[in-house]
Amino acid sequence: MTCEAPGVSETALRATVHGRVHGVGFRAAAVARARELGVLGWVRNADDGTVLVHAEGPAEAVGALEAFLGAGPPGARVERVACERVTVEGHEQFAIRGVPAGRFTVRERGGRFELWLEVGAEQRAWVLPKEPSMDPAARRLALEAPDADAEAGGAVWDEGAYEQGGRVAWPEALERGHAVFVLHGARLRGGFALQRTRAGASPQWLLVKRRDAFAAGPR
Repeated sequence: MTCEAPGVSETALRATVHGRVHGVGFRAAAVARARELGVLGWVRNADDGTVLVHAEGPAEAVGALEAFLGAGPPGARVERVACERVTVEGHEQFAIRGVPAGRFTVRERGGRFELWLEVGAEQRAWVLPKEPSMDPAARRLALEAPDADAEAGGAVWDEGAYEQGGRVAWPEALERGHAVFVLHGARLRGGFALQRTRAGASPQWLLVKRRDAFAAGPR
């Protein structure tokens, strides 16, 4: 039995795969199959030994991926798949989650906020006149600050690990001006995007919360 409703052209499901599914290439196989089918979303290993999957796209393609999850790749032993229909979140690719790319920090200094991301060996920073929001409708101006000092003081407003996402690999995504990422903080959680709106000597960006299970309404 599949999770999608008959006759629905675009659907999303959240699946939990039980069995011997860690250490057998399950995540990589799920990514490969999802991309073959044109399905968007993510896969990640859970701490309890299961594999979690969010899949969205045409109902037929999502159903085909669900069937693949029930069988698993060679070497896996799937015992059962528990799934439910959920809201379409609007992902850009199907990717592996749960693999941090580095740390993020948001500092509050003099009524302004700074978003810091570890990108490889570098620290990239953006200054926000207003605090980051979990509301996708609240787009925050973000001024890139190449000469900012991460150790110059200010209070830590939020921090944690982050994962890189989007169709384009980092750091190229930042150079192109559209970078998608997932934050695992206390205040900021889920998908975000940085969209450059003005290039040049003083680049301007927008920090936008993506519509996902962590998104909030207007504040």
